[in-house]
Amino acid sequence: MKSSRLVSILLLLQTRGRMTAARLAEELEVSVRTVYRDIEALSAAGVPLYGDAGHAGGYRLLDGYRTRLTGLTADEAEALFLAGAPGPAAQLGLGSVLAAAQLKVRAALPSELRPHADRISGRFHLDAPGWYADADETPHLPAVADAVWNCRALHVRYRRWREPTDVERRLEPYGLVLKAGRWYVVAGPGPRTYRVDQILRLAATDEEFTRPDDFDLAGYWAAYQRDFHHRLRADRAVVRLAPGVTLTGSAPTDAHVEEDGWTRVTVSIESVDHAHAEFLRMGSGVEVLEPLELRDRIARTAAELVERYGDPRASG
Repeated sequence: MKSSRLVSILLLLQTRGRMTAARLAEELEVSVRTVYRDIEALSAAGVPLYGDAGHAGGYRLLDGYRTRLTGLTADEAEALFLAGAPGPAAQLGLGSVLAAAQLKVRAALPSELRPHADRISGRFHLDAPGWYADADETPHLPAVADAVWNCRALHVRYRRWREPTDVERRLEPYGLVLKAGRWYVVAGPGPRTYRVDQILRLAATDEEFTRPDDFDLAGYWAAYQRDFHHRLRADRAVVRLAPGVTLTGSAPTDAHVEEDGWTRVTVSIESVDHAHAEFLRMGSGVEVLEPLELRDRIARTAAELVERYGDPRASG
């Protein structure tokens, strides 16, 4: 609707400063021509808008002008309070700040919207970590967050999974990501991704760095996840499944039922080590055909189990 779009333009200019018509059109998913008409409508309504020409031009509000209009709907008020996750905020040292901000927002809401905001906190609780994992100890998280906010470099000692495991790194932290209860810092040069709980030692510096203007944290993380999942399931295994047995995880391909009723399939695996443990859990319901390294390893494990527990057929 046009009225909500006019409010959006006003709030975008109020929070971001000067913006071009093209940028506004991109944000609002409308044409530039529509933005021009909306700007004219706002000006006609008495909003002090100024247009600057040239390469660095764009529309801006008169310095000092602010509106009390929020345009919040009931759904937006609910989403706002749902987005305020107290656990992560507390880890970043912002627990009391979040509580104060929510109190102020609630006080500023129209009376008819306050019950919607209160209903969220009473009916939804966000708990990001999984059941079977202890919370990561992240003593350096506040210092990393401070460096992200102030664009200051860090010197860290970091533990990685491959040799040499403990390395020294100079990081230019661009942003923090919370994924499944675990904090990651995306930092230059690169950029690259580091687990905050694997930072063994941290030294803050007064050295400022320039964050790339075109760096998009959400876009980077989406690409990083796609690459991670591709690498995670880069290998393949060929197995036979007993009747009624199914695989969890990635979907099998090239499936066909053989004469004995077993199904031969190709499935993605993370690694031989991981697949060895996963297939052993399935017991006699699966037979690994390829790769030979995995088949031989499972055969050795089965032989060790027979040696340890004995062959039940021998005592029958």
